[in-house]
Amino acid sequence: MTLATEVKKLTESKPFYAVAGAGDYAVEKLRELPEQLQRLQSRRYDLAKDLPVKAREYADKAEGIARDFPEKAREYADQLTHKATEVYEDFATRGRKVVSKASGEAALELEEVSEAAEPPVAEPVQPVKKTRTPRAKA
Repeated sequence: MTLATEVKKLTESKPFYAVAGAGDYAVEKLRELPEQLQRLQSRRYDLAKDLPVKAREYADKAEGIARDFPEKAREYADQLTHKATEVYEDFATRGRKVVSKASGEAALELEEVSEAAEPPVAEPVQPVKKTRTPRAKA
């Protein structure tokens, strides 16, 4: 197969789009990170003050959670499978949009470059005249 065929096959696959969508999502979330860090830093004193009370509450709940764990684990696994499928589809859809936008911009750039380039000037070809030479008589 040619390289162009392989690239086309790759760019038409759902995993390709899912990876592109996941990357776009990661960039979006990383841009939000500085703001989130500021909010958490402003709350750290309140969180530290409430920590001993919360620790006792969680210790009391731990026993009940341990008893229900096997059943809850099956439920969570089912929910996780469903959610993973949804996220995969969302990333694939998002990736298609990102790739479509990027490939559209690249196509516009190529068009601009091709318009800016001077086309090669073809020189006229002179037809070759065939001349007949007389045959030698024996």
